Amino acid sequence: MAMVMTDADAATATATADAATATATATADAATATVDADSVTATAAEKPKHAEKPDYAPYNGASTADGGTGARVRRGGGVVDSVVARWRREDMLDKSPLALHAAAAVFAFVALVLVASNQHGDWMQFDRYQEYKYLLSIASLALLYSLAQAARHAHRMRGGVDPISSASGRLLDFVGDQVVAYLLMSALSAAAPITNRMRSAVVNNFTDATAAAISMTFFAFAALALSAVVSGYKLSKQTYM
Repeated sequence: MAMVMTDADAATATATADAATATATATADAATATVDADSVTATAAEKPKHAEKPDYAPYNGASTADGGTGARVRRGGGVVDSVVARWRREDMLDKSPLALHAAAAVFAFVALVLVASNQHGDWMQFDRYQEYKYLLSIASLALLYSLAQAARHAHRMRGGVDPISSASGRLLDFVGDQVVAYLLMSALSAAAPITNRMRSAVVNNFTDATAAAISMTFFAFAALALSAVVSGYKLSKQTYM
């Protein structure tokens, strides 16, 4: 009888131990599951670093985060910039004829004064040389032409009305600038060789004045040549429809 009771007690103890082990195992599994759930929640709550960067379309660079609004704004800004640049270019082209003709008039006037006042007696008289008389006459012509063109463009810019029609005015600028510039180049080309021969022999006020007059004539030629380029560009852009 004592032996039977001992076996029963052992069985009971074993069962109790198994139940305790199962309970501990279940508790540990529940704790592990809770820790795993907490880790998953914390990981999901933490925002990855790359998520801060917006997604971009692979071709046009538009941001998909704002539905391409940024790209549309950039395209709109580019159009505005191009329009503003075009206005500035047209404004510069509109003002350049006045500035260039005024500069040509100043240079031609200085050349005219230098040649006309270059009289020092004996061989140092400008009217003794055909080259210098030709230079004087062309400088006078360039002065009159440049003054007339500068006055015309000043009136057009101030009043908004060109005394000559637009098509005829562009043609006049293009042809007149080229013709007068060619005459200036021919005059300084004629006066330069004789001046170089004189300066190789003697350098004085007469030769210095003629050299300065030739330089001013060249500057007047350069101003009218640039004006011819501008007028040629405007003429090429003119529409006839």
